[in-house]
Amino acid sequence: MINVSIPGFGDLKLRHVVFDYNGTLALDGKISEQVRHDIIAMNQNLNIHVVTADTYGRAKSELQDLPLKVHLLEPGKEAEQKLQYVQSLQSKSVVAIGNGNNDRQMLKEARLGILLLGAEGSAIAALESADMVVKNIGEVFGLLQNPLRLKATLRY
Repeated sequence: MINVSIPGFGDLKLRHVVFDYNGTLALDGKISEQVRHDIIAMNQNLNIHVVTADTYGRAKSELQDLPLKVHLLEPGKEAEQKLQYVQSLQSKSVVAIGNGNNDRQMLKEARLGILLLGAEGSAIAALESADMVVKNIGEVFGLLQNPLRLKATLRY
């Protein structure tokens, strides 16, 4: 669990992290060794979930040996399915990370929504729904391992 009190933003009591897959954890359907290492380390503080339309069809095989839950979305209405998944975890205990248009609703619903500006780009609607923006997936892991960074960014 991550607990941090942020003046003006409120208290974060995060139990779950929900990642989009392609463009967030993975590039072209593959995750790096560093991301693997970071997921294993993060598992000590948060329950890890991956929700994906699985564009490249590799999510389950790429993630099979990691301590997380993979949820493959049905074709159509992916944004709504991601939203419902976050809601099923009690939204106020969730940090959501994504980059795509189909991530916009989960980013807005989660207690903390983080947009990732990766090699795949980011949808404007997702940007407008997020609480903060980072340049790469390594920065996401850094923020969640050092929650006072969240306080420094989000206080007002």
